[in-house]
Amino acid sequence: MTTCKDCTTHLPDLLLDDAYTTTHPELKEHLAACAACSTELAELRSTYALLDEWKAPELSPYFDSKLQARLREAVSAPPEGFWERTRSFLLFSTGRQLRPALAGALAFVLLIGGGTFAGINYSPNPMPPAADSATVNDLKVMDNNLQAEQQMDQLLDDSAPSANDGAAVPTT
Repeated sequence: MTTCKDCTTHLPDLLLDDAYTTTHPELKEHLAACAACSTELAELRSTYALLDEWKAPELSPYFDSKLQARLREAVSAPPEGFWERTRSFLLFSTGRQLRPALAGALAFVLLIGGGTFAGINYSPNPMPPAADSATVNDLKVMDNNLQAEQQMDQLLDDSAPSANDGAAVPTT
C-alpha cells in the first residue's frame, strides 16, 4: 500500500512520463483511491499545460549589440576601490564566508565579558600597591613625632612614678 507521502515524491515522474503508472501499479491504485493526490496531479498537469501555451516575448533586434556594448563598458571601467568592493561584498553577499569569523568574534567577546563579570584577572604581574600621597606621608611623620614627644615627656617627668621607686637613686 502506498502512502500519500510516497505518492507525492513520485508526482514529477507521473507528470512527465505517462507510462510511469504501468511500471508502478501501486501508484495508479493510490491515485484512484486518494482524492487529494489525484487532485494534486491534475493541478500540476493543468499548470504544465498553461506553461506550454505561454510564448516568450520577442527580443529587441538590438539586444545583442546593446549587451556587447555594456560588456565592453564593464571591462574598460577602472577597477573598484577597496572600500567599494568591501561595501558591495557586505551588501550583496550571503554572509556565508563571514560566519566563522563572526562566530569567533562573538566567542571572544563572551569570553572577555564573562571573565570580567566573574572577576577573573589573567594578568601575570599583579599591580603594585598604590603609593601613599605626600599628605599621607606628612601625617604619618607628624604622628610619629607626636608619639616620640609624648614618650620623652614621660621620661623627663619627675612627678610620674617610675618602676624603680623602691630602689635608691645612685648619686655621682
